[in-house]
Amino acid sequence: MRGLLLLGALIHFGFSALLTLSVDEAHYALYGQHLALSYFDHPPLVGWVQWPLVYLNAPDWVLRLIPQACWWLASVMAWHLAETLRLVVPSWLSVIPQGAAGRWAVIAILVAPVMHVLGVGLLPDTLLLVIVLGIMQTTLHLITANPSVFTPPTSSSICHSPLKYWLYLGIWLGLAGLSKYTAVLFAVAVAGALVINLGWKVLRQRGPWLTVLIAGIMIAPVIIWNARHDWVSFAYQIKHSSGGLWQLKGVAVFVGLQIAAFGPLIVAIIVGLVKFLRQQPNRVIWGLLLFLIVPFIVTAYMAGGGRTLAHWLAPAWLAAIVLGANPLALHWQQGKRKALAIMVSLQATLCGLAFVMLFFVGVPSLSAQHPLHQKNPLADLWGWDQAGQLAQNLAQQQSLKILTVSNWTLASRLAWYARPLPVQVLDDRFDQFDIWFGNPQKGQSTLYVNWSQVPYEPPISAQQYARCTELDQLAVVRLGRITSQFTYYRCEDWQGETK
Repeated sequence: MRGLLLLGALIHFGFSALLTLSVDEAHYALYGQHLALSYFDHPPLVGWVQWPLVYLNAPDWVLRLIPQACWWLASVMAWHLAETLRLVVPSWLSVIPQGAAGRWAVIAILVAPVMHVLGVGLLPDTLLLVIVLGIMQTTLHLITANPSVFTPPTSSSICHSPLKYWLYLGIWLGLAGLSKYTAVLFAVAVAGALVINLGWKVLRQRGPWLTVLIAGIMIAPVIIWNARHDWVSFAYQIKHSSGGLWQLKGVAVFVGLQIAAFGPLIVAIIVGLVKFLRQQPNRVIWGLLLFLIVPFIVTAYMAGGGRTLAHWLAPAWLAAIVLGANPLALHWQQGKRKALAIMVSLQATLCGLAFVMLFFVGVPSLSAQHPLHQKNPLADLWGWDQAGQLAQNLAQQQSLKILTVSNWTLASRLAWYARPLPVQVLDDRFDQFDIWFGNPQKGQSTLYVNWSQVPYEPPISAQQYARCTELDQLAVVRLGRITSQFTYYRCEDWQGETK
């Protein structure tokens, strides 16, 4: 199993050195450059952890050592927690060999496609992979009188729960709150797991209130920043989560995407857990299963309004993988191996194909003129470093001090690779770039950058620039094929209103 973890780590390292930063990666790297108590769309931890490396001007592959470390640490923690749960359930302890559950936890992580995305690119969800397992482990310590062997909860077991574990839980929850706003769902899961196993009388102890106090102190920077910025983050999150017209088909699509993103093995995990809990109801497992149930219900509901991304549930599915590792090991131990072997092989093949397509920027046999290649989402990860360098050179040649794009998804990469030049966004959406770089001023001239994968017309109108002149083009070539093209314009005399 160490060999498989090493293989995964080597693959992540290879692609981290090969690819430019994605939209979100560059955005969060800019958090590290513009250090603050919090930010418009996310809490600050994803920027804080990068700040030392950004300050030292570390290259991309060094920045990506952070998500690689998180992936490796989460895998090791998953192994350990799955093995701990084997000791909690007597039927598992008596049948499942030592190490089997841990191996299945790691296998499930290795063959889940989205887990590899988070193992290369640093997102708030990458940090939550480690944090959520830390929360689960600490919650399990508090539920059980002994961290290794489960005993039925009694008032004495509650009184003798070491206060240090409540302190640890507060720290973990505080880190979760500094990572992502939806981490509050895991706080709900913790509360539910504790009440299910220890009862409401646990609130009579000092521990839970120490946990709340520690977590509250840790998330204070987010509250302070929002108070100074008219609570924009909370308003944005409420609007973002509400979505549009709610439709059941959105939930169906969401479920399908989750299976595609994490593989059919997650279905086997859920089925195995349900079968176990029907045969042997266990309050510990039921309580910890809330780490999947609560985020899944909320995210599925949001998907009905068209607001969800595949990786949002990665920490929740990681929790499910840990819980389901023992049922998978039991299934394998009982000789029912064919279905599991097929699912693991299928997912491993899909991961391998994804790595191949990423290396070749799509299907190798497609020509550069093929429509699927011309609108290729994988092209998003190539050439931005070259584009940023050329933007710097042209801006210097033209004596221009500001870069401009039409969409924030273009701004993050350009602002990262052309730093420290400011990048202004011409859309009407208020976001972090308005806070960092402001808006065009009357009469202002700029270097406008267009990208062939998300093309816009040059911004010439009575409410935009008076004129734009093309300066240069950059073709991004990968293995002899053009993957995308950047076009640079000098745009002069901003006519619109100054916001």
